[in-house]
Amino acid sequence: MLSGCSVSSLAARFAFFPPEPATYAVRKDEAAAGAGRLVASGVPRDNAMDVLLVDTRKGNKVVAFYLKNPAARLTVLYSHGNAADLGQLYDLFVQLKVNLKVNLMGYDYSGYGASTGKPSEENTYADIEAVYQCLETEYGISQEDLILYGQSVGSGPTLHLASRLPRLRGVVLHSAILSGLRVVCHVNFTFCFDIYKNVKKIKKVKSPVLVIHGTDDDVVNWSHGNELWKLAREPYDPLWIKGGGHCNLELYPDFIRHLSKFICEMENMTTKMRLKKIRQSLQPTKKAPRVNTRTTTTFTTNCCCRIRVRKPSCPSCSCNFNCSCCSALRSCFSFRLFRCSTCFSCNCRSCFKCCFDCCCCGSCGDAH
Repeated sequence: MLSGCSVSSLAARFAFFPPEPATYAVRKDEAAAGAGRLVASGVPRDNAMDVLLVDTRKGNKVVAFYLKNPAARLTVLYSHGNAADLGQLYDLFVQLKVNLKVNLMGYDYSGYGASTGKPSEENTYADIEAVYQCLETEYGISQEDLILYGQSVGSGPTLHLASRLPRLRGVVLHSAILSGLRVVCHVNFTFCFDIYKNVKKIKKVKSPVLVIHGTDDDVVNWSHGNELWKLAREPYDPLWIKGGGHCNLELYPDFIRHLSKFICEMENMTTKMRLKKIRQSLQPTKKAPRVNTRTTTTFTTNCCCRIRVRKPSCPSCSCNFNCSCCSALRSCFSFRLFRCSTCFSCNCRSCFKCCFDCCCCGSCGDAH
C-alpha cells in the first residue's frame, strides 16, 4: 500500500511535464551596449523585455520574462500550465501585453525551461514568491497594482500567493483545478497528501476572481472552474467558453473580450473602493430581534391578521391539561387578536368570520 508521501510524489509526476528539451536558453549579451544583460535565445530579440534569473528560498534559480508596456497601469503575474515553458509562451505574452495594456511577468517553474531544480508543488510556491518579491524590489510593483493569472496547474501557485495578499487587485483562474487528486479521481473530499488544494485556498482570497473555463475541457472538467467560482468570496462574472477545450481558449474571441473587460474594471477600481468593499464584507450581519419563545408563539400567514397565543401558565396544564385548576381553557390560555385595519375597523362581529374566510381581507366590505 502506498504511503501519503509516495502518492504525493506520484501525483507530482502526473502534474508536471516540462518540455524536453527546453525551447529556449539564457545567456549574457555579448554586445557592448548591453554587456552583462541577460537575453533569451530561441525567442525574438525584444528590447521591451527583461530576462531575469531569480533566486528562490529553495535554492533554485528561475527564469522570468518581464514585458513592459508604457501605457500600462496594472501588471499581470502569469503562472503557466504543466506542459509549456517561456519559449512557447512568448507570443501569447506579447499579445496579452498589447491587447490588455498591461505589464506582464511570466516565469518558468523550477525544472522548466532554463530554470534549475526539479518541479514540485513546494518549489512552485517558492518560485512565485521569489518572482513577486522581484516585482516589488526591482520594478516597484505593489500588490494593489498586481493581477495574478493562473492557468491549469498554474492556478496552484497563483492561489497560494493570492491567499497571502489581502490588497491584491485581482485574480484570473484559467482552466483551473480544484486539487491535483480531484483531476484524476473525481473525489469530493481532500486527503492530506493531495497537491494544490485550491478548493480550500480560494476561500481565503479577498480580491475579485475571474474564472475562465471551457465546457468541453477533457483534461480538467468544467465542474472544477464552476466550483471555484462558487467558492470565491468576491466572484467576477465567469466566462464559460462553449466548446472550449483545455489548451485553446485563447483562440476564442470572447476570451480576450471578457478578459479586457475585467482588466478595465480592475483599473477603475481605486484602493479606496477596494478598502470599502473589504470593510463591508467584515461587518457583522444585523441580527433579528429576539422573541421570548418560552411564553409566546406567533402565527403569521399571508393575511394581514396575526394571532398571538400565550402558552399555559400552569405547569400541569402544559403536560396533560387535566389539573383541577383549569376547568376551561381560558384559565391557562389568553388569546389576543391584533386588529386588522381593514377587517376590524367597524367593530362588527361579522368581520371575524369574513377575515378568515378570505385570508386577504378583500371581501370584508361585502359583509356589511
